[in-house]
Amino acid sequence: MNSPEVLIIGGGPAGSSCAAILAEYGHRVLILEREKFPRYHIGESLIPFTFGPLERLGMIPKMRASHFTKKYSVTFVQPDGRRSQPFYFFTRYDRESVAQTWQVLRSEFDQMLLDNAREKGAEVREETTVTQLLKDDSGKVIGVEVENKDGDKEQLLAKLVIDASGKEAFASNRLGWRIGDPYLNKIAVWTYYKGSKREPDIDEGATTVAFVPDKGWFWHIPQHNDMVSVGVVAEGKYLTRDGVRDPKEIFHREVEQNQWIKEHLATGTPVGQYWLTSEYSRHSKYGASPGLLLVGDAFAFIDPCFSSGVMLALKSGVLSGEEVHKALVEGDLSPQRFAHYGATIRQGVENMRKLVYAFYDPNFSFREVIKRFPEAAGEITDCLSGDVNKDFTPLWNRIREFVPLPDDLPYGVPLAA
Repeated sequence: MNSPEVLIIGGGPAGSSCAAILAEYGHRVLILEREKFPRYHIGESLIPFTFGPLERLGMIPKMRASHFTKKYSVTFVQPDGRRSQPFYFFTRYDRESVAQTWQVLRSEFDQMLLDNAREKGAEVREETTVTQLLKDDSGKVIGVEVENKDGDKEQLLAKLVIDASGKEAFASNRLGWRIGDPYLNKIAVWTYYKGSKREPDIDEGATTVAFVPDKGWFWHIPQHNDMVSVGVVAEGKYLTRDGVRDPKEIFHREVEQNQWIKEHLATGTPVGQYWLTSEYSRHSKYGASPGLLLVGDAFAFIDPCFSSGVMLALKSGVLSGEEVHKALVEGDLSPQRFAHYGATIRQGVENMRKLVYAFYDPNFSFREVIKRFPEAAGEITDCLSGDVNKDFTPLWNRIREFVPLPDDLPYGVPLAA
């Protein structure tokens, strides 16, 4: 490749989808990925409106040909084991598109996305760590310094650097832009089971959200090869009560707090390690600055209770790819050029964020909202399914009759020169 026009930090869903769009248009794009793919990653349940970005990327035939478990619904379970009626996507959406999605193994899914970018002409350097942003005298980002697995360093220049570094949030951490969410500060502990009990027939691939006390919850995500991803999310003070810090001990103690989870895991065997992560939700104060654009989790990430992460990452990657293509053609890569992109992704984040805040409020119940406002059922389904770029003001007004909701955060805007 001649000197790249665009450098992308990170080859996950956001980075690979942005690269695929740019390469498809004929732009010279280089992905710099720290790991060697396939690599492990959490975030395995796709929501229905992931379909649009995947279709734009040409991935739907590959997904349909894959062995990923098909997902038709989400269900909620009380601590005593009482299970709600499944929320089937096909009761609201076209069966040929968003009515069915997938439970994925991220190592395989992310490899497919990265290979797709390669097939379209993107160059990928794996096991290459970006160590710093390079700037000119005006403060504009003009490239990056990288280090390969042998410790050799190199400086790479480009017209634009895109930060798709995920949770690492490379640029916002180094530039002082990273901001935690005022309320959403949870801890997750998870592992994998082989042979866990599943629901029959069409419900076999359903995502189950199973509640534990203090507004904590388990996810139970069936995968192929008879594997299940299962984890618990709650406030740190709840999960580490009585001084317990060991992830395995925390996990198995919480299994006892939900009869459905206990019953379903009883038929299976835990496989592999117990993982722990904290401080899920975060935002970048700015979404772009001279020579720099943020996409995916590097832009913002919201608590995973509704599995919105991969959808927002793919949507962000595709939209940023389209916008950067236009900017390159027009010769205008100023931060303000990406104001619409930032506002679009921010709208989606804020809509999902409001629903997450409601979810964690002890006085909130989907059932009670829909009982008083039957017309809210479709709006809630749309937001939960990822149709997040529309005006939900009527829904938020209805929910505010039950619980308070947060104001929009003024983040993700371009930082002018």
